[in-house]
Amino acid sequence: MGQTIPEVTLNNGVKMPQFGLGVFKVDNAADIKNSIKWALADGYRLIDTAMIYQNEQWVGEAIRESGVPREDLFITSKLWNSDRGYEGTKAAFEASLQRLGLDYLDLYLIHWPADGYVESWRAMTDLYHEGKIRAIGVSNFEPHHIDDLLAHSDVVPVVDQIETHPLFQQKELHRYLANHQIVHESWGPLGQGKSNILVDTVLTKIAAKYNKTTAQVVLRWHIDRGVIVIPKSIHEQRLAENANIFDFALTDEEMQAIAGLDQNKRLSHDPDDTEWLKKTQE
Repeated sequence: MGQTIPEVTLNNGVKMPQFGLGVFKVDNAADIKNSIKWALADGYRLIDTAMIYQNEQWVGEAIRESGVPREDLFITSKLWNSDRGYEGTKAAFEASLQRLGLDYLDLYLIHWPADGYVESWRAMTDLYHEGKIRAIGVSNFEPHHIDDLLAHSDVVPVVDQIETHPLFQQKELHRYLANHQIVHESWGPLGQGKSNILVDTVLTKIAAKYNKTTAQVVLRWHIDRGVIVIPKSIHEQRLAENANIFDFALTDEEMQAIAGLDQNKRLSHDPDDTEWLKKTQE
């Protein structure tokens, strides 16, 4: 039975599901197609991919095979760091669209704040005004990157998709985004298996109270913060469990207890690591 997933209204009026499926590191056709088929059956409508994931073609095939009307889906992809500048961005967007087999994207993001992102944003803004993208945003941008964009453009990103989980809650950036009417979207919402967060005693106690898994509690914590969340799974039961989080809500005390788990601990790349960003542009 599919879940009724809430939507958030982006700053340009477009409605986006608050919960969806991420497909990072899903690198074969069978896993992509099965996970999307199962997810759609469970009520998912947001699917998040990227050029660098090298699975856009399979995502597109799964969408077409699903029988779900295109207008009922919300499809996100991302511009990789090596595809920079105005013309490079436009070419990369068209290539993603072709691989997906779609006429438009619901959301297109600059994947990282690598050199050239201002010109890339200008190209994306033009594509947005042409109706080829319903909304545009960024990923892994810090406040100073967004300030730089806004100094050159009057189009405000609709989302910033950033690493966020109980050990790295991004509290300051969360406030900055709220103040700029930019929606906070989480990737790696469960810690990417790089931490012991899912056996934390604070979370296991809350999970027992609601007869939920600790993963469900963490995903609900994201939802109750107003964050869009896109957990990945290729397992049918886990996909169903991840979506089964809309029949309970955390109390203020429980939200405060989870807030106390924050270690400001990044588990992946730092957007201000300019040396790493340069390597990704080669």
